[in-house]
Amino acid sequence: MPTGTSVPFQQDWGSVNVGRGAVGNSKPKTARGIDAAKAAGKIATEKRYGAGGNASAHTATIMSAKKLEEATDVGTIAKVDKSLSKAIMQARTAKKMTQKELATAINEKPQVVAEYESGKAIPNPQIIGKLERKLGCKLPRPGKSKAPPKAGATGTAAKKGATPAARAGITRGGPPKRR
Repeated sequence: MPTGTSVPFQQDWGSVNVGRGAVGNSKPKTARGIDAAKAAGKIATEKRYGAGGNASAHTATIMSAKKLEEATDVGTIAKVDKSLSKAIMQARTAKKMTQKELATAINEKPQVVAEYESGKAIPNPQIIGKLERKLGCKLPRPGKSKAPPKAGATGTAAKKGATPAARAGITRGGPPKRR
């Protein structure tokens, strides 16, 4: 065993702060202290727009307020048609779902489904699409009217040289034609 070491032995007896930070770097905790730090230029704040909100993008209250602001004549705001509200109610009861269950299934508030079924909601195609997918049926869309046929045309049968299958409305391959 060696009795002596050639490495000098030194200890570091410097002070170490454990827990609390340095005294000079404390953050202000009161409004007055924050204002003083802003004035001194020690801290900077920034305004975040739209932060902290958990509102749905399709809420009826926001849309109705916006539509009310833009409306110039009484009765220009479109409401859900009775046929749509009745169709939603029938499809929901056929699936044995409550309004709350349907609302959670389409990621909306229960009030939205209640407004659609009572006819008080402003129609939103995104919500109607969600309802159609969840209920598994086509719902009557508001504001979509069939265009009148052009004069002189009677559909695919009027095409000259059309095959019998084309005249019968049969398409080759691909998905069936949508409305």
